[in-house]
Amino acid sequence: MSIGDSSDGAGVGFATARGRNWPTLRQFTVFLENRVGQLLEVVRRFDGSRVRIVALSINDSGECAFVRFLVSHPDQGREILERAGLAIIESDLIGVELSDCPQPLLRVCTALLQAEVNIIQAYPILVRPRGRPAVALMVDNTDMGLETLGSKGFTMITEGDLDED
Repeated sequence: MSIGDSSDGAGVGFATARGRNWPTLRQFTVFLENRVGQLLEVVRRFDGSRVRIVALSINDSGECAFVRFLVSHPDQGREILERAGLAIIESDLIGVELSDCPQPLLRVCTALLQAEVNIIQAYPILVRPRGRPAVALMVDNTDMGLETLGSKGFTMITEGDLDED
């Protein structure tokens, strides 16, 4: 999938004009010391802002922890984290709505396997855009993952879907 590529300079490239309906979700990874209260300090940074954490994953690694999350307003979320002086990594994930069938994850995994797209990380999205469950996926080929899931009829979740304002 070639979104916004234009070798002649015409048109708008999404790489520089990322908007609320960009087809991926921005994940922020924060590295924290593995001490009591560290997660609370990060979560508390969003208090008083319109930014809500809408998905969360924590991986403990002995001395430190890797906290990965999606927020409702990623640009403002990044600013809050940067002002706090936290080291962050920003990554693109695919948000996919789960269908109302007995094994929706089986359908997602099968579609990606058929396209030889590997899932690196996965976790549920806590809000329910359009009233349906959804999952955030980091894959080894985002463009191919989006194209594959889209062609199989899956509904993608965009950053705009995470904002209930």
